[in-house]
Amino acid sequence: MSVVPAPLTVDAAPPLLEIRGVRKSFGGVHALKVVDLVIEAGRVYHLMGENGCGKSTLIKIISGAQAADEGQILVDGKATGNRAGDIGPIGALRAGIETVYQDLSLLPNLSVAENIAFTGQLVAADGHLARRLDTRALFDTARAALAKVQLPTDREFLTRRTDTLPLAVRQLVAIARAIAADARLVIMDEPTTSLTRQEVDNLLRVVERLRAGGVAVLFVTHKLEECKAIGGRAIIMRDGRKVAELDVADHSKAEFMYWMTGREISEARYRSEPTLGVTRLEVEALGSDAFHDVSFSLRRGEILGFTGLADSGRNELALALAGVRPARTGRIRLDGAAIEIGTPSEAIEAGVGYVPEDRLTEGLFLEKSIEENITLPVLERLRGALGIISGRRARRLAEATVADLQVATPSVDLPVQSLSGGNQQRVLIGRWLTIEPRLLILHGPTVGVDVGSKDTIFRIIQRLADRGMAVIIISDDLPELLQNCDRIAVMRQGAIVAERPAEAWSEETIYRALASAGEGSQP
Repeated sequence: MSVVPAPLTVDAAPPLLEIRGVRKSFGGVHALKVVDLVIEAGRVYHLMGENGCGKSTLIKIISGAQAADEGQILVDGKATGNRAGDIGPIGALRAGIETVYQDLSLLPNLSVAENIAFTGQLVAADGHLARRLDTRALFDTARAALAKVQLPTDREFLTRRTDTLPLAVRQLVAIARAIAADARLVIMDEPTTSLTRQEVDNLLRVVERLRAGGVAVLFVTHKLEECKAIGGRAIIMRDGRKVAELDVADHSKAEFMYWMTGREISEARYRSEPTLGVTRLEVEALGSDAFHDVSFSLRRGEILGFTGLADSGRNELALALAGVRPARTGRIRLDGAAIEIGTPSEAIEAGVGYVPEDRLTEGLFLEKSIEENITLPVLERLRGALGIISGRRARRLAEATVADLQVATPSVDLPVQSLSGGNQQRVLIGRWLTIEPRLLILHGPTVGVDVGSKDTIFRIIQRLADRGMAVIIISDDLPELLQNCDRIAVMRQGAIVAERPAEAWSEETIYRALASAGEGSQP
């Protein structure tokens, strides 16, 4: 009887990246509690979870910006770095791991070509750059990478300083840098936070091209709609642990929100039979370089939403109402009285509060305490008879604001940078509530905020409106507008082209109005 030899077995190739038993603590706070993770080449992963769940710490460990306290990092099945759990920045780059952080980490004083191509020269020189970079090599490398993200490749663009570029273009330049470095894994940290829908669609096409080329993409995001559009695997974290890993297509948004927060979060409208008062704001024929002949009114207790593409004028309208970039023509009346808003101080004096879109660079003083950030607009009001600011009154005001807005912090003495994104946003909203505004303008109120914090902020907005405050929301997040607003206005090319009650809109009809002037306009 002959013996049939056993078939030869071929060991499967090890994964591109494997994380085993990683832990990380800061003081007594456990940021990561035994995390295991496998990343395969040519796949898209979505790292999801509330702010503070450990996402940022995990990607910093993977990119070598921080070392794990315990655990291993393996690339192609082999341990990396000087010690277990510490791949190091140059080690990560050598392994083909590129990270596009939320702040993009571009060098603003360098050109597009220098930003894109210097990483390769840095790795080749073991972390030590020469005094003079190889300009020809920089241009050749940058041109090839820019073509893949559909950006210009001419010399004028290559030599342009990155701080002169629009945010969406800088985002693509940062991705081009990853492509130029022959990245095998690209980590994108909240890449669509400040992009319009068109810019998001372009970015998603770039992600698909990366995946098709065998590059793994780890997409850190709070936007469930984008996860559904991209597809792939979802890695969900909560309280420093990986609580689920699953295919995006197989589960609903409600399930994702539950896994991320541990509680049920409704997607229904937050507005329920609001009580609206008399007219509070009247804007008539307002105009500037970016918008023209804008007229609308707003009642007490009413929430009005504005949306539009990047060049629609909606951002500039918000800045005009806040006195940051005053309008040149038109009239504004608040509670029946004509007001002039030529500076932010005049806006505050009139009772207009403005929460900017970029809380990190335009809103908060990150190294200052929570108390200092909250009380900044009302310091004069906190002075005593001798002109000295009352520390007791300032603390009472800050603590009352923190309690009212449910800011999670043990003390108002802590720096605001110690808070999660959602809590930072609540501090910024709280600052402007201290002036007791008659009109509150919220520009992107939940940008970069997780689903749990979104729910809290939405409920705060509703509560403010119920108290009689007039609220304007400027946003690209259409579900945010549909859930929170009484009316929604669409701007296009500097004008309001459509305005309806929120219940009469859908995401589809808003997109049509964005693309076609006059679509859905009121007679």
